[in-house]
Amino acid sequence: MSYLDDILKSRRDTRHFTADEVPDEVINKALQAGHWAPSVGLTDATKYYIIRSTEVKSAIKNLFLEYNKKAEALTDNPEQKEHYKSLKLEAIEEAPIGLIIAYDRAVLNQFTIGTVGSNEAVKFSSVCAAQNIWLSLTEQGYGMGWVSILNYYQFKKILDLPENIEPLGYFCIGKPATNYDNQPMLQQLNWKQKSEVPDVTEITNVLENVVSNLQINPQSVSKDQSDFTTLLQEKIDSKTKPIGALGILETLALQMGHVFETLNPKIKSPNIVVFAADHGIANHGVSAYPQDVTRQMVANFLEEGAAINVFCKQNDITLSIVDAGVNYDFPTNAKLINAKIAKGTQSFLHARAMSETELHLCFEKGKTIVNTIAETDSNCIGFGEMGIGNTSTAAVLMSLLTGFPIEECVGRGTGVEDEKLTQKQNILKKAIENYSGQTEMQQQLAYFGGFEIIQMAGGMLAAYDCKMLILVDGFICSVAYLIASKINPNIKRNAVFCHVSAEQAHQKLLNYLEAKPILNLDLRLGEGTGCAIALPILKSAEAFLNEMATFENAGVNKK
Repeated sequence: MSYLDDILKSRRDTRHFTADEVPDEVINKALQAGHWAPSVGLTDATKYYIIRSTEVKSAIKNLFLEYNKKAEALTDNPEQKEHYKSLKLEAIEEAPIGLIIAYDRAVLNQFTIGTVGSNEAVKFSSVCAAQNIWLSLTEQGYGMGWVSILNYYQFKKILDLPENIEPLGYFCIGKPATNYDNQPMLQQLNWKQKSEVPDVTEITNVLENVVSNLQINPQSVSKDQSDFTTLLQEKIDSKTKPIGALGILETLALQMGHVFETLNPKIKSPNIVVFAADHGIANHGVSAYPQDVTRQMVANFLEEGAAINVFCKQNDITLSIVDAGVNYDFPTNAKLINAKIAKGTQSFLHARAMSETELHLCFEKGKTIVNTIAETDSNCIGFGEMGIGNTSTAAVLMSLLTGFPIEECVGRGTGVEDEKLTQKQNILKKAIENYSGQTEMQQQLAYFGGFEIIQMAGGMLAAYDCKMLILVDGFICSVAYLIASKINPNIKRNAVFCHVSAEQAHQKLLNYLEAKPILNLDLRLGEGTGCAIALPILKSAEAFLNEMATFENAGVNKK
């Protein structure tokens, strides 16, 4: 066995340390080994923070203890639970040196070679650095332990780490107090046994990825509902009010009755679905915010800290978050729906945003998500979105599908200033001029589309088939509706346009769609917030139709 094999085999996740100090030359040599690790695109994104302060170590230990209680609760096995409690971690305060190994996500704000398929390559580079440090310390007779049971949000807060710095964890460094009988500590304590050999599978076949073709422009089928419409309108007019006095509430009541096919419509289990994805066009400076904000806002949704969380909670609406194509790998236990097509689209300034296969997958995944929600007995679904750069994508799609000049479809999005707005218009105009593809909608959607926009369109088509009330939010969701309506014009019967946004092209698009929005509050946030705020108005329409007295039973003269 070679000397390297001995080092690899003896490397341990050290949990107990002696009081011996770690000489500067030892830690410096280890950090240099970390720096020699592969770095995707030569980003040098790995950052190191040394901690010797007793005060800082104590604060980190308290964070660990707080989260460790949560970890204890994750097993239902009483014996294993007690066993876990016995696994004390004194190393945080015991080890002479604490080390934070982190990576700088800010490098992704510019094009980085090697990250097109996955920006997690930046994180993996830092993991390689951590392994090099571990091996170097082992070779020098020292050890390192990885502490990951932490609330990373609080961890960054107490250490005042910048938002763009993502720690892999907290690492304890010192002289090992034991060699754990030359086996991993958890194995020594009979927690779990490590397999003797690696798990290796050879792949010899390629599965054909079969995706159904998209059917564009089916014939509009009109049902004869004249008798039902008469009955429903008579019920509305019989209420103790002048005819039409409740204005748009009467229109909504009539629509709800038709959608739910009953004279007594009732909204059940309303659900707002926020689809999130990244856009390659964002790398060209069309937004006031860097692309990474998409990932940050999805995390905010999951932590229930966004406006849509507040409004959904206020109005008793279920909120579903969909990763349609965010340029980030979320934890597998995150409370979101994984419908990731890829880690963001390509930049349509130079190439197609997605393949036609990815386009079809977007429609299928959007439909599947809504069908699953419909199975929970929900009959009202709102659509929201999150994606830095998606107003640019929506503007181009609006221009192509309506024939309006791109200048009339471009707005400020996240709040770009005048100079940047002009730059945004020029970039999008150039992208359309560069396009030499076919004029069929399918090819246009693939070239300029966004994963979340197409998934919303697919979801709206499924919601129509499931006889659900479809709540359309602002500009970007209205573009998704535009796409869906081009495929199935009947969808208009089920659509409620919740508000007209402050995005300048939205009113023009609503006019094109012959749609009358419920609210005008100068909203331009997205997230489905307009849907959540408009729901109480829909509930008011439901309430007057089902609960308000009629002239006859109230003994009130009609005239």
